[in-house]
Amino acid sequence: MAGRGFQGMNYSYGLVAVLLVIIYLKTMAMAKFVVEKNSLRVLSPENIKGNYDSAIGNFGIPQYGGTMVGTAVYPKENQNGCKTFDTFEISFKSKPGGLPNVVLVNRGDCYFALKVWNAQNAGAAAVLVSDDRDEPLITMDSPEEDSSAAEYLQNITIPSALIEKAFGDKLKVAINKGDMVNINLDWRESVPHPDDRVEYELWTNSNDECGAKCDTQLEFAKNFKGAAQILEKSGYTQFTPHYITWYCPQAFTVSKQCKAQCINHGRYCAPDPEQDFSRGYDGKDVVLENLRQLCIFKVANESNRAWVWWDYVTDFHIRCPMKEKKYNKECAENVIQSLGLDAKKIDKCMGDPNADAENPVLKQEQDAQVGHGSRGDVTILPTLIINNRQYRGKLDKGAVLKAVCAGFQETTEPTVCLSEDMETNECLKNNGGCWQDKKANITACKDTFRGRVCECPLVEGVQFKGDGYSNCEAAGPGRCKINNGGCWHSTQDGQMFSACLDTQTTGCKCPPGFRGDGVDKCEDINECKEKVACQCSECSCKNTWGSYDCSCKGDLLYMRDHDTCISKKAEQGKVGWAAVWVVLLGLAAAGVGAYVVYKYRLRSYMDSEIRAIMAQYMPLDSQGEIPNHVNSETL
Repeated sequence: MAGRGFQGMNYSYGLVAVLLVIIYLKTMAMAKFVVEKNSLRVLSPENIKGNYDSAIGNFGIPQYGGTMVGTAVYPKENQNGCKTFDTFEISFKSKPGGLPNVVLVNRGDCYFALKVWNAQNAGAAAVLVSDDRDEPLITMDSPEEDSSAAEYLQNITIPSALIEKAFGDKLKVAINKGDMVNINLDWRESVPHPDDRVEYELWTNSNDECGAKCDTQLEFAKNFKGAAQILEKSGYTQFTPHYITWYCPQAFTVSKQCKAQCINHGRYCAPDPEQDFSRGYDGKDVVLENLRQLCIFKVANESNRAWVWWDYVTDFHIRCPMKEKKYNKECAENVIQSLGLDAKKIDKCMGDPNADAENPVLKQEQDAQVGHGSRGDVTILPTLIINNRQYRGKLDKGAVLKAVCAGFQETTEPTVCLSEDMETNECLKNNGGCWQDKKANITACKDTFRGRVCECPLVEGVQFKGDGYSNCEAAGPGRCKINNGGCWHSTQDGQMFSACLDTQTTGCKCPPGFRGDGVDKCEDINECKEKVACQCSECSCKNTWGSYDCSCKGDLLYMRDHDTCISKKAEQGKVGWAAVWVVLLGLAAAGVGAYVVYKYRLRSYMDSEIRAIMAQYMPLDSQGEIPNHVNSETL
């Protein structure tokens, strides 16, 4: 009897496990998958020239934000790529100065990742896998983790993509004919880049005993933490963590097995960490820690410290590993306390795991698993989504950072995206073909993650205007302080002249005494030679730079405004009469002022006398005694 009971228990555990797997597979079967694509363009030969779709492989390192031009190569042997190419003495290494080789292999007989790994070891820069059936493109995923795959999967560093059978057949025919097939792989539009902030989310797991994939997630969190926190603190990104859960079949919600793997009466479950129900931690332990990490992010985000989530996750995995039996609430609370988080708020957020009711936080997570817009459903871990587009490739710090950088609108990227490790600065060579002012060290070339743009700059608050390629001109107030607004200027004998006027928002105009275009030159006008000044018979003219000097014979005085000579006495006479007129006008003004004051004071005195007399004969009730200004001796 005891033996039968034990067997029955094992059967029940196994049945629940199978049902959870069935639910998982059913979810995957009903899920909406979206194939992430990059652009592939055939540059030659002419008969197959054009654009084609290709599905990005979910391993290796796609060159997000970049492009690659290469020559397509189709091996005569090992065309499926399932064996090492060294066996056939085949090398895909490009010769010095030559284009990199993009290797074409057939689908079938082995894992996609193994084909790419073998081609990479033979020197391939990228791999195209030609489908062996006519069907819509699918995503080449990494194989289930096993000892043989783990040896190479994390070391694939080249990009790969699946192409349709019809297109693959065209490439094979052209290559076999001896045509040079040049292609351009373009990942610049693989991630949407609508604005100056990137929103990304990571679907992960707190479990640290699920094999190589768990190790990859933990290693990524540790390595990417610094960059993630810097970007978040500076407002460049908005990060959100997510966690996947499943539900227990209704018929088994009260069973011991579901209770061990689920919380909230079977509503939120996770697989057993050790895949062994008889030992170690249970699935519900993982669900609870997932919930705790979600609430830590929520509480930290409410206090504008969302980036603390990265600290908690990395610290928890270091201080509270399953192998040391520290994966528990007590250890978690020690980490929470060390980070200065409010433990009471976190507990309140987590709610009651034994309640027969929905948990708002986990319910929101299950709803978020469903795809929306251009994003497919989330069914596997880990999954990284950037600007609502699923990331494809290795979960590596450098690769993910490139993908994040590809999500910024041009010219809005943070400095980290423009480092030499991330991209090539196209402005360093020939100024990127953009306009520049070498004298003022001003350029219209702006380096961006996806390439340069030619855009007239803003310098010291002054906006330059133009096409950015052949012309940029300073415009608006203050433009003259920036390289004289691009206008002509020169200095001689301590005098400086400029063709830039602050009163004009655009354009250049030679100053008085000069003529020219105002941009490249302004030439001095010889007023004496051209007889435009100092032309009176008594005048003597001498040209100066930007002006002229005119003198008169004898004791005559030159009047510049009238271009004539007059007697100094006449000038003095004019000055004398002017002084007389000034004095006379001053006396007249003083007289008028004195008369006005006299009239005002007289009127005030008369008004006062009249009021006094009337007050004696007709006093008002509200009026006090008014002094009598009339002499009493005369009454």
